[in-house]
Amino acid sequence: MSAQVAPTAELQVPSASTCVGCLIVNADDWGRDLTTTDRIRQCFEARAISSASAMVFMADSQRAADLARQGSFACGLHLNFTTPFSASNVPTELGEHQLRIGRYLKRSRLAQSCYHPALANSFRYVVAAQLEEFQRLYGSEPARIDGHHHMHLSANVLFSRLLPAGTIVRRNFSFRRGEKSWANRLYRNFLDGRLARRHQLTDYFFSLPPLDAERLTGIFSLARQSIVEVETHPANADEYRFLMGGEILRRTGGMPIASGYRISRL
Repeated sequence: MSAQVAPTAELQVPSASTCVGCLIVNADDWGRDLTTTDRIRQCFEARAISSASAMVFMADSQRAADLARQGSFACGLHLNFTTPFSASNVPTELGEHQLRIGRYLKRSRLAQSCYHPALANSFRYVVAAQLEEFQRLYGSEPARIDGHHHMHLSANVLFSRLLPAGTIVRRNFSFRRGEKSWANRLYRNFLDGRLARRHQLTDYFFSLPPLDAERLTGIFSLARQSIVEVETHPANADEYRFLMGGEILRRTGGMPIASGYRISRL
């Protein structure tokens, strides 16, 4: 079932300026570690992806930022609450707050949807620190934000309005009718509605796997009339081979992969 909270927008990139819709392929976890960064960089160079979501305070964050600025790679912020920071410059207090949040969010699948008042200050501090670190590394505030394990959609983030207004924020996964229960779809549409009040959203959002030909053809066809984001993790060997082997370019049926990630309202 497609979410219906944001009007179709036009992706403002030179290669797609005349398209009604566009296909954005975004690689997550840029900067997490050496191998992940290098695989994503290779995908950038092969023009198999549009953009990447950058982790800060991680082992390869500094090098990844340097590579992005040298190669003009489009990067947004990949907010991280659940994987411990691994860089050498992480303040002790920041690491402790992140671990506290992570323990809560990983306690159960329902934790993300429940506002935890005792962790409100921790969430605020950890989000602000990552926004500041992204600006230090990349030289500007992030124009786009999503979350590691999609935890940017947690209640403490959304209801405290911790993400800067006007930024592009990743919506919930899109599902066809019958793929999820009505309650699940209702909750997801509610969250997307909240997001759309303050942020820009794509029309659809999917993961690249499962790498089923029929499924992917259907997803890519939506990009002819709508703004579609497809999330990929090149650290996964199957996804990396799919991207680097040119299979994604063959599956798009001539639809170009957008060279960047920028949305404007019509």
